Amino acid sequence: MHLDPFELHRPTSLRDTLRLAGDLAGRFDYLAGGTDLLPNYKMHINLRPHLIALEGIPELRGRSLERLGAMERLADLERDPALRGAYPGLADAIDEVATPLVRASGTVGGNLLVETRCFFFNQSYFWRASLGFCLKADGDRCHVVPQKERCYATFSGDLAPALLALDAEVEVAGPAGLRRVPLGALYDAEGDGIRRTRLAPGELVVAVHLPASARGLRGRYKKLRVRPSYDFPELGVAVAGRWESAGPVERLRVVVGGAESYPRRFDDLTDALVGASLTDARARALGEEIAKRVRPVHNTFLLPDYRRRMISVYVRRALAEAREGRAA
Repeated sequence: MHLDPFELHRPTSLRDTLRLAGDLAGRFDYLAGGTDLLPNYKMHINLRPHLIALEGIPELRGRSLERLGAMERLADLERDPALRGAYPGLADAIDEVATPLVRASGTVGGNLLVETRCFFFNQSYFWRASLGFCLKADGDRCHVVPQKERCYATFSGDLAPALLALDAEVEVAGPAGLRRVPLGALYDAEGDGIRRTRLAPGELVVAVHLPASARGLRGRYKKLRVRPSYDFPELGVAVAGRWESAGPVERLRVVVGGAESYPRRFDDLTDALVGASLTDARARALGEEIAKRVRPVHNTFLLPDYRRRMISVYVRRALAEAREGRAA
């Protein structure tokens, strides 16, 4: 595998970055940590002749309990005791991202926008050519669910479920200026593995904002993967809530990632538990109901039925650990 030639641009301000994006419309990718993009480029997947490096953009930096810049390295977040204490579920998710070497380069924004994955897509050029290319790269059909309209590649980030459980918002910059929206609005529930976000052409994530109400929530993130030391999620479950000892639930969020083309929250089910005690029976019923709604397909190494069954298991485990742990 090798990288084909491309032109690398190094803007030093957000304004210059957006100007470049306008000039190069349709012919560039943004480059953050490069831990996912560059391996895909080496496999000749959706190459662009230009890369806009985000390393030198000061507006994308900065880390506090209220704001995480999109270019903050995961390794720096991992070593931040204040962040870990305030958001235990987010700390779990950061720890579960790949390896220490990847976390040293990987960024907050990059993980939120990491490419969806499928074992018909994430292969070498020669492997894909021998089978016949797919909708997501160079072809006109899906090999997972044979048809020509929808891509079933799966969302593969770890941070988004944990941040969605905290009611995080995302700041986005583009030709029309800055806008700030709930993180869930970044992902397109009506889209697919190709049309997976609601970002307009040229837009980029500037920062994640965390509300004060999220601080000290009991939270956990549980990840299912084949190789615990490295792999992308076959399933990721994040929970965050507030309750006192065995008292009633005041607030609860559960998010499932790694199973469909976007991370999915189940507010109607969790809101129904507010005011009730989070017993083992209620946690089991919640996990089973969520599992009924999620529809993984056979595009990862583990079978869809197994992944669906594990949703209920991981919801129960995450809730049990959050329930037994202390609020920060």
